[in-house]
Amino acid sequence: MELLYKSTRGGRTATASEAILKGLSEDGGLFVPERIPALDKTFRELGQMSYAETAYEVMKLFLADFTEEELKSCIAGAYDEKFDTDVIAPLVEAEGVWFLELFHGKTIAFKDMALSILPYLMITAAKKNHVEKEIVILTATSGDTGKAAMAGFADVPGTRIIVFYPKNGVSPIQERQMLTQKGDNVLVVGIHGNFDDAQTGVKRMFSDRALEEELARAGYQFSSANSINIGRLVPQIVYYVYAYCRLLAEGRIGDGEKINVTVPTGNFGNILAAYYAKLMGLPIGKLICASNENRVLFDFFSTGEYDKNREFILTSSPSMDILISSNLERLIYRVSGDDPVKTAQLMQALSEKGSYEITEEMRERLSDFCGGYAQEAECFEKIRSLYEDTGYVIDTHTAVAAAVYDRYREETGDETPAVIASTASPFKFVRSVMTAIDPAYGGADWDDFSLVDELSRIANVPVPAAVEELRNAPVLHDTECEKNGMESVVKRFLGMGD
Repeated sequence: MELLYKSTRGGRTATASEAILKGLSEDGGLFVPERIPALDKTFRELGQMSYAETAYEVMKLFLADFTEEELKSCIAGAYDEKFDTDVIAPLVEAEGVWFLELFHGKTIAFKDMALSILPYLMITAAKKNHVEKEIVILTATSGDTGKAAMAGFADVPGTRIIVFYPKNGVSPIQERQMLTQKGDNVLVVGIHGNFDDAQTGVKRMFSDRALEEELARAGYQFSSANSINIGRLVPQIVYYVYAYCRLLAEGRIGDGEKINVTVPTGNFGNILAAYYAKLMGLPIGKLICASNENRVLFDFFSTGEYDKNREFILTSSPSMDILISSNLERLIYRVSGDDPVKTAQLMQALSEKGSYEITEEMRERLSDFCGGYAQEAECFEKIRSLYEDTGYVIDTHTAVAAAVYDRYREETGDETPAVIASTASPFKFVRSVMTAIDPAYGGADWDDFSLVDELSRIANVPVPAAVEELRNAPVLHDTECEKNGMESVVKRFLGMGD
């Protein structure tokens, strides 16, 4: 039976390819599958498969209108030599937990895992639906999605990509990665605001029907590379299935034995993918949602109230500096009993008041999740102690998850085998990581690339190509705008005047 997609706020159903092309539903809702399909291979069978083979077995269940040939072609194009390890997502054991390294792609962050395949899915979907308009990928980024999306879509025929990022809200390496991106179809824009401002502006353009008609007349249509796009979310489910089955194949866990999963969380897409994996039948116990000092998700899981009306804190884990977690809407829809009216009401309250509160019945359906948060000092201490005890170096986002997991295990006594999603290379946040290891590295004598070389030396790992190529790369983008000027920038780039 073909799996269709519906909006969290109602509206008509769509095929997988239509949902990927649209990105966001016409009513402003997010596309969700009408049902979560069950895995149709045993964990033992999956444990004998490569990452690409596992990806096909998972994604075929969600992307039902893609032929086997189409989907396997997309997967083959995505998970190839652009990753610096053959296994794509290796597991590293340290201090009794497994770190799932999701940063071996072109931009050394977990976004590569999905954004390596999204351009292939998007172009295939366009052909399947006889789309003649040029697809304009419109994306807000807190630092990693933007570069990963641009790396995927640069010079892809029939597409353009525009990325908005908070001008003073990303790491120097993250910003340099974006500003040096090549591609005639690429535009990078620093907005004078935070990530939530960028994300709100992008969503507003998506839901502007007059703008949609104006774009159509000019031969364009919007789509999204953010995790609001179901084409981003589905590939993320794969690595949780792969990780479990690798642990089983290696004898680290028994068949059917549960694992806990801890995910450093901002926009909620990565941990939602783990939840979908659990709903497919993967034996996951607790989903531990780790927040930094912008602890809006921790407060939500603790109280049932989502409230973004608070100070926005810039931290050393900038990809998590988010107060509006867009993908949480998909979870709200599920715990509401798939009620689009209730979901729309709550999202309207968030838009108008900046907060909403779920019912007690909905809270009871959140029992799979556990929230935690870590302060900056805890994260730095975790980086330092893990390095001193094991020689293993993690980035600041992974450190949030590791610190939260340590506290969870201490408070609950839960010794279930655990996987921590390691979402970025320490080289991407090298100054914060090195300062955590030794405050002397924070001095003016150390520039970012000196720190890169020193990290390579002390961790005994090579400098990733994604960082090495930045040393002498020219800056190609210098566009900035106010948060209310985003639409004008888009129109200028598309030659539509203003």
